[in-house]
Amino acid sequence: MNNKNLNKIRYKLDKLDIKLLSLIKKRTILVDKVLRTKKYKSQIIDKKRINKILKNIRKKTKRIGIDVEITQKIWKAMIRAYIDYEFKNFDKK
Repeated sequence: MNNKNLNKIRYKLDKLDIKLLSLIKKRTILVDKVLRTKKYKSQIIDKKRINKILKNIRKKTKRIGIDVEITQKIWKAMIRAYIDYEFKNFDKK
């Protein structure tokens, strides 16, 4: 692959990253709304909800033909990041 093709692909990835950032912003706003409904820190980690999310992502991933390992790692990391975010911001809301 020559540099010109590589640069075109990277440009497309960069544009896609910007769209992902916009989605992350929207998700964070929703997480903030959820956080405001929680009265206790113990409500932040909901293992049933986490398992349900991961199961649904696994099914949808298989259906559309993406590597399940990739999406599971991404969602687990995102869930961990938002749990940390909620703990950090719990008393501030």
